[in-house]
Amino acid sequence: MTAWDTDVDVAVVGGGACGMMTALQAARNPDLVVAVFEKSAREGCNAAISSGSLAAGGTRFQAAAGIDDSPKRHADDILRASGDEEWRPVVEALCAAAPAFVEWIADTGHPVEIGTDMPRAGMTAPRLHTDTGRLGGGRLMRHLRGLLEAHDNIAFVDEAPVVDLVSEDGEAVGVVVSQNGALQRVRAGAVVLAADGFAADRALVEEHLPHLGTPFYGGVSTSTGDALAWALRLGGRLRNMGAGLRSGLVVAGHGTRVSPALQFNGAVLVNLDGERFVDEESKGYSSLAGILRRQRGERAAMVWDATAMAATRESEMMRECLAAGAVHDRPAIEDLATSLGRTVAETERALTPLPGRRRLTAPFHFAWVTHGLLATQGGLVIDPSGRVLDGEGAPIPGLYAGGGTACGLAGPHSDGYMSGNGLLSAFGMGWIIGTALAAGHGAVG
Repeated sequence: MTAWDTDVDVAVVGGGACGMMTALQAARNPDLVVAVFEKSAREGCNAAISSGSLAAGGTRFQAAAGIDDSPKRHADDILRASGDEEWRPVVEALCAAAPAFVEWIADTGHPVEIGTDMPRAGMTAPRLHTDTGRLGGGRLMRHLRGLLEAHDNIAFVDEAPVVDLVSEDGEAVGVVVSQNGALQRVRAGAVVLAADGFAADRALVEEHLPHLGTPFYGGVSTSTGDALAWALRLGGRLRNMGAGLRSGLVVAGHGTRVSPALQFNGAVLVNLDGERFVDEESKGYSSLAGILRRQRGERAAMVWDATAMAATRESEMMRECLAAGAVHDRPAIEDLATSLGRTVAETERALTPLPGRRRLTAPFHFAWVTHGLLATQGGLVIDPSGRVLDGEGAPIPGLYAGGGTACGLAGPHSDGYMSGNGLLSAFGMGWIIGTALAAGHGAVG
C-alpha cells in the first residue's frame, strides 16, 4: 500500500484555464477539498499569454447584438474545419457548455463583450467574446485566480510540479508532487490532468510534428507534456499528435503577432518574390503558418492601411506589435515598394484587391511575418465527460483530462484549428469535469 502524506478529494494537475475552471466548479460543493498543483505561476500558462478570446455560440451577448448563433452551429463550424467527425461527441459537449461558462465568467465580474470586430476564417457568425479593455488572457486568468482564492476549500499550490501519477489496480488514486526539494504523495478521489501540451519539449515535437520544420515557439516553457506518459502507463491512448496550434502571423525578429482581423480588413500578404500567394480571408492563422513555411525565406510582408489599422489597433496583439516597433509605416506606394525590394508596378500588382475586396490606400503599414508554433493539439483520448479512455474505450477509474493534455479540436492536422478552440476546450472541459465532480458524479472519495 502507498504511504500518503496528505489527502484531498480532487487533485488538479496544472493551474491554467482548465485547472482553474475545474477547481472553481468542483469547489461549489463545500464538502470537497480541491488542490491545484501548479508547476510555476511565474512561468505562466498558455491561457495567460493568449488573447483571452472565448468562442461560444448562443450567448446572451450575441442575442443582444442581434447575432443568430447556437452551440450546434458552433460545433458544425469546428467539425467542418477539422474534418474530425469521430470527435463530434466531445466537440458538441464543449460547444454546449460554452455559453454557460462564458456567461458565468461575466457574472463573476469579468467585463465580457461580443467581439463584433473580430471576424475569423470558418466562423459563420461572430462568436468570439473578449474583455471590454482588450487586455488579453492575462487579465482573465488573474480574475479567475482571485475567485479561486476566495474559496476556503481550494488550495492553489505554486512551484509544486506533479512528477508522477499514483495508481492501484488500474485506478488513478493520487499524485506525487515535488515541493521545496521533497516529494509528497497526495491521495485523491479524482485526478484531473489539466496541464499544457508538449510544444516546449523539443524531442516530442520532433517526434510528432517533424513536418513543422523549425518554427518560432510562442508558448510557455512549462508545456512539456509530462502527464501524457503517466496516462499511457495506465492504458490511456493518444490521438492527433501531428496537429498543433500554429500561427502565420508571427512578426519575424520580434515574436509578437499581428491581429488575425487584419486580413478581414483588406490586409495583403506579399512574399519575397513580390507575389500575393494566398486569399488571406480564406485561411485561419494556424493554416496560414503552413503556407508561410513554403514561401522563400519562410516569410512574407503583411501590408495594410490606415482603415485596417483603425479597426485592429486596440487589440492586445496590435498594441504589443506597436510597442515593440514591429510595424513599419510608409507614406506612399513608392516607399513601400522600396521596403519590399520591388518596383512600384510589382507592388501595385501585388496589392490589387481580389473581387469584392477594397483597395488599400496610402499611407501603408507593414510587418514581416513568419510561422510559429503556439501549442500542441494532440493528446489523450477522453469521452465527453472528460474521462480518460483506455485502449478498449473504457474510462480509466479516477482519471480525467482537459486543456493541453487532452486531444484538442483541430483534427489530425494543424490546418483544422479554428480561432478560440484552445480556450474552448480548456475552459469547457474544466467546466464539464468540475460540475460533475461537484455533483458527486465522479470518483470522489
